[in-house]
Amino acid sequence: MALVNAGVVVLDCAEPERLAEFYKGLLGAEESDVSANRIEIEGPRGFRMAFRRDVNATPPSWPRPENSLQVHLDFVVADLDEAERVIVGLGGRPVEAKDPAGAHEERGFSDPAGHSFTLRHALAPTAPKQG
Repeated sequence: MALVNAGVVVLDCAEPERLAEFYKGLLGAEESDVSANRIEIEGPRGFRMAFRRDVNATPPSWPRPENSLQVHLDFVVADLDEAERVIVGLGGRPVEAKDPAGAHEERGFSDPAGHSFTLRHALAPTAPKQG
């Protein structure tokens, strides 16, 4: 028997309302629990995230080394170009302008609060972190 029944990825941020809207749009999710300092969302396949208010939150600086990567999320998509248009429309931004060589493409982004994430095709191998 598992000790933990379910998990939730929680991101600390100064504006949980703004970040929840971004990820609701990205994941097609709905709010499942809301309080003054925390918003939880759940996607159509049960993926859950929460955004906790921290007025002193410092955005990660990745790929710069100071205050670097604090958390990293990977999302699998069918169409990288379409997903990128949606992300930018929701307030996210690309953090890597180059396309990796090879048949399996990935792209790096940050959400409106600066948390990094990667979009990749299903079955794309993940490369080891450089630097």
